[in-house]
Amino acid sequence: MKSGIGGSTYSLPAKRRWRLVIGVLVLVMLSMLVPFVFLLGFHNTFHSTGYVSEQNSPTDASKNFPGEIEKEMTNADAEDASKKAPQEIEKETVDFDDENIRISSTEVKEGTFDSGVGDASNNVLRAFEKETISSRIVQHSPQSEGISKSRDPPRPIIIENSTPTSEIQVTNNEKGVIEESEKSCEVKYGSYCLWRQVHREEMKDAMVKKLKDQLFVARAYYPSVAKLPKHDKLTRELKQNIQELERIFSEASTDADLPPEIDKKSRKMEAVIEKSKAVVLDCANVEKKLRQLVDLTEDEANFHMKQSAFLFQISIQTIPKSHHCLFMRLTVEYFKTTDNVEVLLDEKYMNPDLYHYVLLSRNVLATSTVINSTVIHAKDTSRQVFHVLTDKQNYFAMKLWFYKNKFKEAAVQVLNIEDLELASQANVSLQLSLPDEFRISFRPADSSPTSPMKTEYLSLFSHSHYLLPEIFHYLKKIVVLDDDVVVKQDLSAIWNLNMKGKVNGAVQSCRVRLGQLKGYLGMNDYDENSCVWMSGLNIIDLVRWRELNITGTYQNLLLKKGGKQSGPASLRANLLSFENQLYPLNNMWGLSGLGHDYGVDISTVDNASVLHYNGNMKPWLELGIRKYKSYWKQYLNSDDLYLSQCNINS
Repeated sequence: MKSGIGGSTYSLPAKRRWRLVIGVLVLVMLSMLVPFVFLLGFHNTFHSTGYVSEQNSPTDASKNFPGEIEKEMTNADAEDASKKAPQEIEKETVDFDDENIRISSTEVKEGTFDSGVGDASNNVLRAFEKETISSRIVQHSPQSEGISKSRDPPRPIIIENSTPTSEIQVTNNEKGVIEESEKSCEVKYGSYCLWRQVHREEMKDAMVKKLKDQLFVARAYYPSVAKLPKHDKLTRELKQNIQELERIFSEASTDADLPPEIDKKSRKMEAVIEKSKAVVLDCANVEKKLRQLVDLTEDEANFHMKQSAFLFQISIQTIPKSHHCLFMRLTVEYFKTTDNVEVLLDEKYMNPDLYHYVLLSRNVLATSTVINSTVIHAKDTSRQVFHVLTDKQNYFAMKLWFYKNKFKEAAVQVLNIEDLELASQANVSLQLSLPDEFRISFRPADSSPTSPMKTEYLSLFSHSHYLLPEIFHYLKKIVVLDDDVVVKQDLSAIWNLNMKGKVNGAVQSCRVRLGQLKGYLGMNDYDENSCVWMSGLNIIDLVRWRELNITGTYQNLLLKKGGKQSGPASLRANLLSFENQLYPLNNMWGLSGLGHDYGVDISTVDNASVLHYNGNMKPWLELGIRKYKSYWKQYLNSDDLYLSQCNINS
């Protein structure tokens, strides 16, 4: 109530009263929110100069993100990440108010140190950390919204053949350990480790890190030295040096920010630490703090290693900006053009006497490079017919590209697999799946448990390949090309091979034999000495395929493993479907490894007939291996207007 003029009173209007009540409620909620935010740990976003940090426990792994042993594919099942569990944290603090020195240590009973990185991406990285090398088989699907994948990277699988009948287990380790061996690193992180060796950069904060280590050690010794009256001078020296380094760290974060006399200060601090070490102390406190330093350093290195590997996986799954530009321009131009892009069905497409090549791809530039390299080296292009299977999203860009670009006398047909009507897929929408790539790390059965694991990269058919006999029911024989190959020789000799009744003519990789994978393949009746086969270039006898019902065999093998069309089930079904039906091609028809192996000799590359860029580092990516890129880029049309506008040739 308020007194008005003349002593009269009046009430506050209802609207104003409600505004006042709402304002008070908002202030109360804000006053509660601030400590709540602090308790949740958002304050960790700010870095500390004292090597002390707090962290909640890592979240359980989300299968939507790639791990150190990930399956990089589009069709794997995703699992929900579990919620973070609160951790018990003990703090031990010693204050010296007179000199404004504060020494803190944090013991984490559960979980690991955060190394000062407390932003939202840590949740992803902690989920990434949960997938560790202790797995026998771990698979992932890095399908994350907003990330356009250029192609599915290799699906990692780890196999240990301790016993022939061992079950395949999926396990998680709470805390990953960085292996010193580069071989172990490759098993854990794949080709990222190889890329890291080649692109290792010089540290820009080596001195800063050294000084922080000295500061932490000095802080560890200070409380114990300060308790000894006989060492007052040493106590003052320690205190003075600690304060000096803290002042420097308040202004510097890299070596370039450090003052010119920093070397002298570092030597002075080192001398004081040596004096402290010579003093007889109660070592319990010092040992605890130094052990914390070691743990913190290991956790920080582990964190950044996983962070780098995670970002590497993101980069290899994302379409380059220039390629996205090309796709968008072609799609827009398709709907703007007044030409009749829809060409009538060419008789060549149906003629079984011609050379029919099939490609499955979403990448218009990669597909164009494969076709261009094949046509350039062909003696007779009039007999060549290329069938490009793509999805609805990329169909229009593909159509316009191959309408505007001619490849001598070769015919190119672009098909949208989602529009096809197949009897075996009635009432089921077809989805394009690209060739499956696997990173297999295994320990040979005859080796000791401590021997290093071998890592090999395999490229095999996907679910879509097993539809080819029905899609091309009018053909007798086809050659299947992956979109990451480059042809350097006329392929007409392939068509004249006598396959002796075999279904699949493929290059074999005898570095991996089925017997080495029996812990995963099971005790089926197969030849353990058989080499695994590779996709890239495969000649397929469709007549024999239909007679033997290879597609039915593949589907039955999938059903035994839960019916999944990707992951370990796909690997097993691929390897066993063509058991005794493989015709080995000469290795010159498929030199693999150019997408992950820096060690392939250039002379070997020059002499190969077909180059296969299997692995993470595709030649169209910025991360591609530079010394092999030129073999792929030479088949790009540098004069093409679209390539110039999208800056692809630069």
